[in-house]
Amino acid sequence: MGDRSTISRRSLFLAAGAATMAAPLVLNRAAALAQTESDATDMRVRPLETRSLKLGSFRILTVRDGMRASGAPNETFGTDQSADAVGALLKENFLPGDTFVNSFTPALVDTGAEVVLFDTGMGEGGRDAGMGRLVEGLKYAGYTPDQISVVVITHMHGDHIGGLMEGGKPAFPNARYVTGRTEYDFWVNPARMGTPAEQGHQGVLAKVQPLAEKLTFIEDGGEVVPGITGLNAFGHSPGHMIFRIESEGRAMMLTADTANHFVLSLQRPDWEVRFDMDKAQAAATRRKVFDMIATDRLAFIGYHMPFPAAGFVEKAGEGYRFVPVSYQFDL
Repeated sequence: MGDRSTISRRSLFLAAGAATMAAPLVLNRAAALAQTESDATDMRVRPLETRSLKLGSFRILTVRDGMRASGAPNETFGTDQSADAVGALLKENFLPGDTFVNSFTPALVDTGAEVVLFDTGMGEGGRDAGMGRLVEGLKYAGYTPDQISVVVITHMHGDHIGGLMEGGKPAFPNARYVTGRTEYDFWVNPARMGTPAEQGHQGVLAKVQPLAEKLTFIEDGGEVVPGITGLNAFGHSPGHMIFRIESEGRAMMLTADTANHFVLSLQRPDWEVRFDMDKAQAAATRRKVFDMIATDRLAFIGYHMPFPAAGFVEKAGEGYRFVPVSYQFDL
């Protein structure tokens, strides 16, 4: 990640719209766990979830591609901590100590001149698990795939690039594709074969490489379209980027996978996360980004935050407390 000037304390002010998610009443722990593992997280039996917001003259849309319940939280978050420590922190926040739920939420920005999609979800490979609902959600909100003019790839993990191709063809046929050069160069390198990154390398060859002729690269501080700027935020992946979006003097930040859980990643930003490829760099990036957000009272959209994936953070103890958006609709 770049120096302090790269992600500086800029005037990024966001207030975001809220979604209310009503959970069925459960009478005991067994019923609660059954609910968590079935209807509560099975997108096949859930309605489509989208949220439309306004930023200056831009329309901002978040679309839940899917959600997933998993056990053994400390095998993903706080991998350098004990299971008891991770479970205790979850319980302190009124969450089960032995399971967690992860949301996957791409975002769209309609500038009036361009329709820019950030990340593409799981795609066809996730549908057996009730995921891969991005295109369905976009259509529900009034956008067809051929209306997408730009697809921004924040980084090239599978849950962000899975929806780039559909049936062997580009899912967004009229789009140009934008990503960071550092990220692309890492994943397409044949040296990834025979390493822990091999599966990701093969996924990029299948999902990103077919789009190479329409792919353009940005560096730190580069412009995607007027009003959208990329910033290096390395660590989660070698070339992970976040984005500043600004219209008519109003601004917001899209933080992608800088933080992957609204409690475990934010309240303990230094805890190691399984999917952070450079764990020390990812932790330093988390602190740098969210210290800025907390100090300047900014709001952000994060890919794995609770739907609609928008909120604020405030400094608390050794980390930050997530404050979800409430009833704001204009950012």
